[in-house]
Amino acid sequence: MTNNPFEELTLALREFARERDWEKFHTPKNLAMSVMIEAAEIAEHFQWSDGSVAHEIPEKIRSEVAMEIGDTLLYLLRLADRLGIDPVAAARSKMEINAQRYPVEKAFGNALKYSDL
Repeated sequence: MTNNPFEELTLALREFARERDWEKFHTPKNLAMSVMIEAAEIAEHFQWSDGSVAHEIPEKIRSEVAMEIGDTLLYLLRLADRLGIDPVAAARSKMEINAQRYPVEKAFGNALKYSDL
């Protein structure tokens, strides 16, 4: 085992799919679509709320959202694995880009896109 929880999950997912002979279904297209579908299922729980009280949602809804977040993460990790992408390195790289695009002195307290700062 490893000390990296994403790597551990990736290895477990790889084995899970292998045991079920699902690799043939885990194409990048299918996995990317599954990420989007599961992410949409997260959003569905907030579709008609004003978004200001997310921390006050009922426990039943919070549990359902947690399951959808889990599904989304699992599909995303599986997609990264199938494409040979280190998701943590990709996220860190993206954060570095975003830090340049959204310098604190320009971005603090607003939600403008970097091109509009």
